[in-house]
Amino acid sequence: MTDTMRAIEITEPGGPEVLQLSEQPIPTPGPGEILIRVAFAGVNRPDALQRAGSYAPPPTASPLPGLEASGEVVALGDGVSQWAVGDKVCALLPGGGYAEYVTTPAAHALRVPNGMGMKEAACLPETFFTVWSNVFMRGGLQAGERFLVHGGSSGIGTTAIQLANAVGARVFTTAGTDEKCAVCRDLGAERAINYKTEDFVEVMKLEGGPNLILDMVGGDYIARNIKCLAIDGRMVHIAFLSGPKAEINFALIMAKRLTITGSTLRPQSDLAKARIADDLAEKVWPLLDAGRVAPVMDHTFLLEDTAKAHTRMETSQHIGKIVLEV
Repeated sequence: MTDTMRAIEITEPGGPEVLQLSEQPIPTPGPGEILIRVAFAGVNRPDALQRAGSYAPPPTASPLPGLEASGEVVALGDGVSQWAVGDKVCALLPGGGYAEYVTTPAAHALRVPNGMGMKEAACLPETFFTVWSNVFMRGGLQAGERFLVHGGSSGIGTTAIQLANAVGARVFTTAGTDEKCAVCRDLGAERAINYKTEDFVEVMKLEGGPNLILDMVGGDYIARNIKCLAIDGRMVHIAFLSGPKAEINFALIMAKRLTITGSTLRPQSDLAKARIADDLAEKVWPLLDAGRVAPVMDHTFLLEDTAKAHTRMETSQHIGKIVLEV
């Protein structure tokens, strides 16, 4: 192994063109960490926010973008016993995934599911950690409940539809084209609402209102979500593609006894992420092993074409996950 690696760095805050291939030192795993030789890296919205200068990495994290990857364990930090050199893993990363090598806490890695390739495995960590922790751990989704996820054709959306369907919830979603709506229905959505031609508030009112909403849109969706939620409904926010501010009627929140919450994944403690990983290993990985749940793939780009990957993601034309082949 040489001392340097190929990696994508953010040369300055800006558009996709600021993502440039560079030579970087190979990181060394610290206590409790593993070093992974990256096969594929997932591309996610927070990567684009970091690139634009609006989502700074934690002080101890790599400044390189990339929050999930798959690959082979090639070195162990002190105290690591659950992994061995040569193990095939996918992992949630504090940063640095757009590179040939990356370190991460050993407790944030999961085995590659049975029968799954490295490309598909790279799509799992960021999305599955986010969906599981917000829809099930925070949102408390139960069998038989009505669940509405906005952006159903995104990586988050396609994962949320499948997991909610697997636990027996009634799944509803919004998407922006008839093609995307068809994909959502194929994944298990009972009803896919084309938000350009239908009003999700009116559609969901006819169904009795959602018990739980997973929202990544924000903006004017916030008040509309509150309007259509069922009594004792919950709303979980994970992003604000249309902005974080809204004028809302708190009388409706009181009258309906609503719970509004949200979270971001990256700033959470290593222990909190390890607990999510343990939950996934116990409750979700068997579904992946059995093929009952699988990532939906969009495009694969070479590492040197990372700017093209970000451009595609920001057009919102993709269905499912975008990955980089490292």
